[in-house]
Amino acid sequence: MNELKRSFITELLKLKHLSIVWITFVAFAMIPIMGGVIMFLIQNPELVPKSSILSIKVSMLSTPVNWGSYLSLYLTQGAGVAGIIAFGFVVSYLFGREYSDHTYRDLLSLPISRTKILNAKFIIYIIWCLSLAISDLILGFIVGRILNLPGWEYNVIFEIIKIYFITILLTMVLGTWVSFFALWAKGYLAPLGFLIVILMLAQFIPYMGWGHYFPWSIPGIYCGAAGEEFKNRINEWSYLSLIFTSFTGYILSIAWWKYSDQT
Repeated sequence: MNELKRSFITELLKLKHLSIVWITFVAFAMIPIMGGVIMFLIQNPELVPKSSILSIKVSMLSTPVNWGSYLSLYLTQGAGVAGIIAFGFVVSYLFGREYSDHTYRDLLSLPISRTKILNAKFIIYIIWCLSLAISDLILGFIVGRILNLPGWEYNVIFEIIKIYFITILLTMVLGTWVSFFALWAKGYLAPLGFLIVILMLAQFIPYMGWGHYFPWSIPGIYCGAAGEEFKNRINEWSYLSLIFTSFTGYILSIAWWKYSDQT
């Protein structure tokens, strides 16, 4: 436990003065901000130039302007889709930076279990992603308050918040495969390329009818981004496939770090 604690504190100190941490918060904050902009334009369509493409888009939207729509459509569903990229970037940075900074040999030479070094990184990853999710939720409430959105109902809001955090959790646990690709390729490029491919597949496979079994599609389907018809298809096998995928990525990450040319 002491080794894990020391590794965790070390990883935390590495992030203390890095601008990349705040960049991820700013980037992830675009979800509630852009959602708020859309809500504002729906409320005030006269502010959009009639000849612009945006005016056509706004006129086609039939989204109710209230708290439920904003938190569900623009915050929760946005996090379910964008979270794959945002959380993937976080984990690729945490696990790939040691190779880019040429410090991985220093880590391997420490008298600390290699498994505990990776576990400390995974703990940092969880804290980082949860912080992003909480900050976005708080910002979402601020934006909704500024817009003076109607329809505040505690039971509805509570249910949406529950779906929001479950969506975040489902997205977050899939980061183990990104960590494996970062360790396997010894850097950032391979995991980021993997994320791009996965994001395209996650958008395409649901329309083939298999999205509820494809782990990276499940968070978006669960939060309703693909529609209620797809959401109703999620079953216990969907969650088992996601858990199995996450666990497999974790085991591969640990095994590669411990045994692959690291003697």
